[in-house]
Amino acid sequence: MGKVDALTGNECVAEAIRLCKPDLIAAYPITPQSSVAEKIAAMVANGELESTVCDVESEHSAMSILKGAAMVGKRVFTATAGQGLALMYEPYFSMGTMRIPMVMALACREMISPVTVWSGLQDALSVRDCGWMQVFCETNQEILDMIIQGYKISEDKDVCIPINVCYDGFYLSHQTQRVEIPEQDTVSAYLPPYSYQQLLDVKNPRVVDPNTTGRLMMEYREDHVAGMKAALDVIEAANADFAKRFGRDWGGTVDTYRMGDAETVLVTIGCMTGTAREVVDMMRAKGHKLGLVKIRFVRPFPDKKVAELLKGRKAVGVVDKSVCFGRRKGIVYEEVMAALAEHGVTLPSVAFIAGLGGYDIRAEHLIYAAQTIQERAYAGKSLEDVIFLLDQGC
Repeated sequence: MGKVDALTGNECVAEAIRLCKPDLIAAYPITPQSSVAEKIAAMVANGELESTVCDVESEHSAMSILKGAAMVGKRVFTATAGQGLALMYEPYFSMGTMRIPMVMALACREMISPVTVWSGLQDALSVRDCGWMQVFCETNQEILDMIIQGYKISEDKDVCIPINVCYDGFYLSHQTQRVEIPEQDTVSAYLPPYSYQQLLDVKNPRVVDPNTTGRLMMEYREDHVAGMKAALDVIEAANADFAKRFGRDWGGTVDTYRMGDAETVLVTIGCMTGTAREVVDMMRAKGHKLGLVKIRFVRPFPDKKVAELLKGRKAVGVVDKSVCFGRRKGIVYEEVMAALAEHGVTLPSVAFIAGLGGYDIRAEHLIYAAQTIQERAYAGKSLEDVIFLLDQGC
């Protein structure tokens, strides 16, 4: 089983990196990610991790350095949050669209303005179409496990796409939970040595990212989309292999709770899911057939799987920790609705937004959401307006 310890989410990232042994690590501290960089630097200094930590003056530099290291065939890692992610946008986008595999941890927080450092998923979800994969974690154990799985998925020859391991700032990054740290031998057996194609060779210089137009760009993007599609099966296989070796099954692209006979469904993302599970049990005790779908991967989005899970239900409600300003609802809600439409599934829906700026998502909020979904089921139609969960039921 390995060692059992009490760790914060950020410490779980560091422990996973110690086990995955990247060759180069470059990260600039920013709340609430800072302790990830601090812990990893201490591991290298103490001889616990044989790797190189590169001191950088910004997140833009961090990603640029890692891009070069990855192109000479090295496994790399970084972590950031909020404004740090915004600052590295240019090389971040390039890393994704050049199909260079790596893992980056995102201790998610709100974007300014108004100025805030508190929890929200707006930073990660705002860059969901930069060519990266994105997985959102519910617990500290899931963070540790998904860093390990992340490298296996990203480096798969049919994928070769970098991945963000996203988790709620403060609620997970700074809070302590029981965690099982696997043995090094088990991780090494699960995660093969890094074997990505070496794009750069100082003895044989060449251009690797030339000015590209027309048909070649079209073909390149088509191949990237195909890689994202292939990743759906790779994610499921990596999860199944992980469950067999480590005894923990995270569900692949989507996780569910009490969905067997569910008539109404609550859809969540991130650490609010723990509270949602309790609410499902509370509603079930009162005779309401409520189920839960936890969206784990937003990119690639598991549209077919989500549609199959929701087909035949009476109503669905999606609780977001982000805002899709153009559609005036939540980002995950829009993704779910697109998936249902694509696969010909129709049912009444409700969009909720909660937990912005670190605002607590309490059981009372989700009970109110569940009751509203039930009302929509009886009414037989969607609720057009988004509901911001503020004081309802509290």
